[in-house]
Amino acid sequence: MKDLFIDNSCVVQNFANPADEDYKALIKWLLDYDEDSLNNAHLVVSNKLLNEYNRSSGGGSSMQNITTIVAILQRQGRLNKIENKDIKAFIKKHFTNKIKKKLQSNAADHPHIATILLSERKMALTEDVGLWNDLLNFPGYEVQVHNRPEKLPYR
Repeated sequence: MKDLFIDNSCVVQNFANPADEDYKALIKWLLDYDEDSLNNAHLVVSNKLLNEYNRSSGGGSSMQNITTIVAILQRQGRLNKIENKDIKAFIKKHFTNKIKKKLQSNAADHPHIATILLSERKMALTEDVGLWNDLLNFPGYEVQVHNRPEKLPYR
C-alpha cells in the first residue's frame, strides 16, 4: 500500500490555492485513481487528524481542499485509517517513561506518532520539527519524514 501521512501543519499552508508545483504534484498523485491498480495513493489518517483537517480547511470545496481530497479517497477506499483503539494500545505499549522524556513534540502530537508508526510505509510529511525529530529517533522504527513532498519517495 502506497500510504502517506500528511500532517495538518503542511495542509494549512500548502494545500491552499495556489499550491506550489511540488504540492500540485502531490495532490495529483493523491487524486489519480485506477481501480485496477494496486499502486494507488492512500492517505494515512486517524480521527484526530481528520478533525484537525476539518478545523483548518475553511469549508471550501476546491480540489486542493484536504477535506475534498479525503472525501474522494474515502469513497474509493483509499484511506488507511488507524483506529483509536490501536493508537491507544500502541502508546500504552511503546511510550515508556524513558521514551516520553526524550520526545520533543507536544503531547497532542503523540497520537500522530503512533498513527505513522502503525502505517504501512511509515512515511510522513510534516513541518513540525519536534514531530519530525521524534519520528526519526523513535526506537525500533525506520521512518521517512520530510517537510517537502519532493524530498519523499511517495510515488
